[in-house]
Amino acid sequence: MGEYFGTDGIRGIPGEFPLVKDFVARLGYEAAKAILSGPRRAGSAAPEALLARDSRDSGRLLGKWLTLGMQAAGCRVTDIGVAPTPAVSFLAPRRKAAFGAVISASHNPAEFNGIKFFSGKGVKLSERAERAIEAALKKNRARALPARIDGEKYRRAPELLRDYEDFIVGTIAPAVAKGEGPLSGMKVVLDCAHGAACASAPRALARLGAKVYAIGCVPDGKNINAGVGALYTAAMSRETVRRGADCGFSLDGDADRVIFADETGAVFDGDDIIAMAALEMKREGRLRRSKVVLTVMSNCGIINRLREEGIKTVQVPVGDKYVTRAIDGEKLSLGGEASGHIIFRDFSPTGDGLLTAVQVLALLRRSGRKLGDYRKLLPKYPQSLRAVAVSKKVPLESIPGFARKLRDIERGLGGGRVFVRYSGTEPKLRVLAEGPDAPAVESAAREIISYYEKHTEGILCR
Repeated sequence: MGEYFGTDGIRGIPGEFPLVKDFVARLGYEAAKAILSGPRRAGSAAPEALLARDSRDSGRLLGKWLTLGMQAAGCRVTDIGVAPTPAVSFLAPRRKAAFGAVISASHNPAEFNGIKFFSGKGVKLSERAERAIEAALKKNRARALPARIDGEKYRRAPELLRDYEDFIVGTIAPAVAKGEGPLSGMKVVLDCAHGAACASAPRALARLGAKVYAIGCVPDGKNINAGVGALYTAAMSRETVRRGADCGFSLDGDADRVIFADETGAVFDGDDIIAMAALEMKREGRLRRSKVVLTVMSNCGIINRLREEGIKTVQVPVGDKYVTRAIDGEKLSLGGEASGHIIFRDFSPTGDGLLTAVQVLALLRRSGRKLGDYRKLLPKYPQSLRAVAVSKKVPLESIPGFARKLRDIERGLGGGRVFVRYSGTEPKLRVLAEGPDAPAVESAAREIISYYEKHTEGILCR
C-alpha cells in the first residue's frame, strides 16, 4: 500500500484530506496523465474517461472535482452516473476508453467515500502505476487547474448502464427470447445495500426470468450499507426464509462483492461460493487446470476439501486485483476472496457481485441441486475474524515480541493458524484465527488483540 492508495483505491471522509477539492482535482489530472503517458497523434480525438459513482451524497461533488482534473489532462469525460463498479470495468474496453474512474467507498459506511481507477483494459491499476501517481501528486502540489467543467468535454450517459445489463444477461442467455428465461421458476431475494446496483440488478435478474424479492433498494444518499448489504446479511437471510426463496444474496455498496444465503438462511461467503462453483465447473469441464485462486484469508477447511476433489489452490494477498493477476498468470478461470469478491475470468477481470449471482444461479439450475446441498460437501474450520478500529497503524514488525507471540498462539491451535494485518480500506486491525476447535479459536483471537493493545500504548479505538 502507498501513502494515499490502499488495497482498493483512495478512501477517506469527504471534506477531510485527501478527499478535498485541490487534491481530488490534482488526482484526476495526475492519474489521467500517468495512464495516458505516451505520444498521441496530432488531431486525434480527446481520449475518453468513464466516470461512475455509488449512491452516496458526496459522490456528485467528488465527481465534479475529479472531472476538472481529468479534463485539464486532455480527457473528455463520459459520466454514467450511479452504476456498479464492475460496469466501468466492462464498459472501458468495449468503448475503447482510455480509462475509468469510480467514486465509491464500497462496503464502508455512508460517511466515507473513495476513488479508484481502471485501465482501458478494465483492470485495476498496478501498484507501480499508483506509485507513479503518488509521486506526481507530491511533486506538483501547486498545480493550477480550471475552476469550471468544460461542457463540450463532458457528457452524461446513464443509458450505458443498459449495455452492462445486456452483458450480464448474455453470460447465460446470449439471446433471451420472449417467454421463459433461463432462470424462470427460481425465486431469489436480492439485497442491493441501498447502493449502486439498485437499478441494474433487479432488471437483469427479471429479464432472466427469476422472481425477485428486493430489499435494500431505496437509496437516499445516506443509507448505503446501513444494516444491509454484504456486511449485514441478517435481513437478507430472514427474507430468504420468509419468501421460501431458492437463495438470497447481498451485494455491497458498489456491487463488486456478494454474499449468499441458502434456502434455510445459512450464509455462504466467498470461499463457499468459489468452492461450490469450482466443483460444478470442474464437473462441466470448464475449470481450467483444475485450479482456483484464493487469498491468505481463505478457510483451510475449504482448501483441504478442494484438494480432496483434485482441485489445487493458489493463495495471494487480499485484494481482487491480486486475484486477477494470479488467474491471468496461470491462465485460470476462477478465483476470489472470502469477502465476496469473486472473479469468473471467462467474463470479467474484476470482482462483480451481480455476475457472480447470475453464474451461481445458472450453476444451480444446471446441477439440479439446492445451494444448501453444498454445505455438507464443503466443511469449514471454525474461524474468528475480528476487525478492531485503530487510531494509527503501528508497523506490526515493530511491536516487541509480537511475531513470537503469534507463533506460540498458532501452535496451540492444533493444526490451525492465525493471520494479522491492517485493513487497506479502513483504519482497522484485522485478526483471523482458525482451527478445528471453536473455543480455542475464539480465545486465540482475544489473546492477540489483548497483546496488541498492551504493547502499542492503547491506540485501539473503543
